[in-house]
Amino acid sequence: MELATFNSRKFHTDFWALRDVSFEVERGETFCVVGENGCGKSTVLQMCAGILAPSSGHIATHGRIAALLELGSGFNPEFSGRDNVYLNGAILGFSEKEMDRRYADIEAFAEIGDFINQPVKTYSSGMSVRLAFAVAIHVDPEILLVDEALAVGDVYFRQRCMRKVHELKQRGITILFVSHATGDVKALGDRAMWLERGSIRAIGKTDHVVNQYLAAMSAKDRAYQGQEIVIDRERVQPEEIVYGIPNIDHRFGDGKAEILGIAVVRPDGSRAATLEPGGTAIVRISVKAKANVDSPIVGFMFRNHLGVDFAGTNTTRERADLPPMMIGDICTVDFYLDLPQLYASTFSFSPAVANGTLEHYSTCDWIDNAVVLHMDKSEDPIYGQLHLPCRVAVNQKIGEGALAQ
Repeated sequence: MELATFNSRKFHTDFWALRDVSFEVERGETFCVVGENGCGKSTVLQMCAGILAPSSGHIATHGRIAALLELGSGFNPEFSGRDNVYLNGAILGFSEKEMDRRYADIEAFAEIGDFINQPVKTYSSGMSVRLAFAVAIHVDPEILLVDEALAVGDVYFRQRCMRKVHELKQRGITILFVSHATGDVKALGDRAMWLERGSIRAIGKTDHVVNQYLAAMSAKDRAYQGQEIVIDRERVQPEEIVYGIPNIDHRFGDGKAEILGIAVVRPDGSRAATLEPGGTAIVRISVKAKANVDSPIVGFMFRNHLGVDFAGTNTTRERADLPPMMIGDICTVDFYLDLPQLYASTFSFSPAVANGTLEHYSTCDWIDNAVVLHMDKSEDPIYGQLHLPCRVAVNQKIGEGALAQ
């Protein structure tokens, strides 16, 4: 006897959010995940948090996990913020007395005022993140999972959150951090993983992985912009050319122009061995056109020892527009920098040449950390990262000082 099978037809298509993704995170390590939207970054964190289960393979975690994932995740919208604080604590195994001891700190960090006693469904997205982050960092996590949720916060609160994340990192808390802010990734990450369409594209040291990711995004942007216009112009030869690139951590670009050399020199023309706080440094960059470049832009990025983009500029930003370059043309640009008083550490210069405008450009050549120099120790103490030029007036009305000058 044959049995009839009903509804055997498949009405859906399988979609693999992640495939063959395998990695380990050591205790006390900060592990970052980068990639385009839809590549599987949030899925990775949700699986680590136990929200999703893998269809194959397994996930092993050791330690109390606090997760800051999607907006409002873990909150009951009908409950007040206060009730949700205690609910989250109970889920993590804390007694009411233990949460009583933590509640004042959570309320103070969240800074949402009387809304703490209102239903969460009345909160803005920023307020939800404030409360969620405050809870996550005050429940003594051994593993902290942070998704892009911080991106919706205001600048003030986001800075407070990043300082707190750095503090947890120094305390040896294991952190999994997902963000499109590559500066934050470089500052925090011990290692990083680049996901593309649910698969691992690269995994390793943060600087190396992030630089590969940015190079790929730059290439994708060039393809989107299409071909560039090529025009004929008279060649211009510079008086001085600098050759030689002391260091190349990573290099990328479409090759239509290349960096011949970069040097950091003193006002007298001698090569700088160190950077002097409050002194003047000249960043000299020579580039050569390998194809016609109608709108060349030459610039550099100034990074600190953590790989964070500290400052940067270029010829267009400084309103020093360069003439078009024909094949074989060489151009040398000098950037005169009045250095602020910075903390004594190592800084690097990453030169670049591009074609286009500040809003729409293609990278011709970019070299990561081509010159690395140490900043001398300032005679005066540096509080924080740098000292801002400052004039002090005592018991004086605003404006009187300007009239006296």
